[in-house]
Amino acid sequence: MNLDRRTLIAGSASLAAAMALKPLAASAALTGFRPKGRAAVDHSAFDALLRAHVKPDATGYNRVDYSGVSSNLPALRGYIASLEATDPVSLFPSEAHAFWINLYNAKTLEVVADAYPVSSIKKINLGGSFLFGSGPWKAKLMTVNATALSLDDVEHEIVRALFQDPMSHYGLNCASYSCPNLAAIAFTGANVDALLRQNAVAYVNHPRGVTVDRGRITASRIYSWYAGDFGGKGRLKDHWMAFATPQKAAEIAAASISGYDYDWSINAL
Repeated sequence: MNLDRRTLIAGSASLAAAMALKPLAASAALTGFRPKGRAAVDHSAFDALLRAHVKPDATGYNRVDYSGVSSNLPALRGYIASLEATDPVSLFPSEAHAFWINLYNAKTLEVVADAYPVSSIKKINLGGSFLFGSGPWKAKLMTVNATALSLDDVEHEIVRALFQDPMSHYGLNCASYSCPNLAAIAFTGANVDALLRQNAVAYVNHPRGVTVDRGRITASRIYSWYAGDFGGKGRLKDHWMAFATPQKAAEIAAASISGYDYDWSINAL
């Protein structure tokens, strides 16, 4: 039974440390989603919705107009249905990477818009959680290739496990302040790598991603929960420096990691 970021919050520190260092392997059932084809997907409907309702602020942080998304739910649901009707196995790998990130983000938008106003996505309990779990992540909300999937399935058993790319963390958005930006445009096979890098730069250089104060680093808990995806905690500083501005990179190089933090407040306007 895989434990995810939300479960680790409430679990013991030793359990969290042990689990965070090991990237997940896809379950036998979900390896069947591995992309093998050359097809592509039209994400223009989602692109239009994101451009209309994702609003970057002066600090480079993207906030979401959930009231506006609520008024556009039929279009959002139509887009999600179009993804559910797509065979992701037929896609080119970069197209499949974009497909799954967009499906995760679109479904999260729908879940939050349905419940809005809400102060945190963790307050939206749709069932299916276990142990310390809360929120909507374990409920089976999507069906792709006749397989019922939860948001956790998409994130952990498909995106993380099949693509094995730490940059994926900069694409998946959990509707919370401390998450990397919800991109203001849709991911596509053509832009997925560049857009993930753009989100990484925005995140590392924003205080919620990495803060350096008097020689000490406080980083997002994403880097603690998923340290193994980034090569282990000993390689985090090198990762951050690859995306930081020259000044911040120098500060990171001279500092030590003092802790991790995460704010689950909703990323709304």
